[in-house]
Amino acid sequence: MLMSIKTWLFETPSKDCMARYAKSGENRHLEQLIALYSNDLYHYLVTQSNTHLAYDVSQQTWLKVIEKRHLYQAQTTPKAWLFKLARNTLIDEYRKQQHFVELDENSLQPLQSANQSELTNSDSHIGDTHISYEAFNTALKELSFVQREAITLQQEGFSLADIELITQSNAQTIKTRLRYAKQNLKRLLGDYNEQA
Repeated sequence: MLMSIKTWLFETPSKDCMARYAKSGENRHLEQLIALYSNDLYHYLVTQSNTHLAYDVSQQTWLKVIEKRHLYQAQTTPKAWLFKLARNTLIDEYRKQQHFVELDENSLQPLQSANQSELTNSDSHIGDTHISYEAFNTALKELSFVQREAITLQQEGFSLADIELITQSNAQTIKTRLRYAKQNLKRLLGDYNEQA
């Protein structure tokens, strides 16, 4: 008895807590999921929207995890399943707000142009070029929704198969989005370096 209480109290989060939560519905497994993935989920959402909407969609996503836990399949990575729920929730929210999300692979449409950070120099270093975090973030916001999403998901460490699951797109489409995203970021950051 004492051993099981100790295990329950001091159990460290593990990546299979989604499967355990799907099966049991126990809050302690949900709390582990939140501890493991909430920061990554919020970061993904804020790159696709803004801080207010990212917070709202993050909360809605956790509610959907509770509601749809029975739909989780153990062969799916928990993080990918969670991000898929978040993406669908975000797109639904944009539709409710009648906000157009550019789904063209080649587009360079900014999702938002308001409240863009002023570019400043800092010690950030990407490749062989010094650029600021603000410059990179501004360039990232200039990409189309799907390009920004693909590059953000890749930076989150998702495999191509995981990105396919999250975006419900095929591998070739994702590769194309990543290629355009990288080309556009390089061009946008090059433009910044010429101005600096």
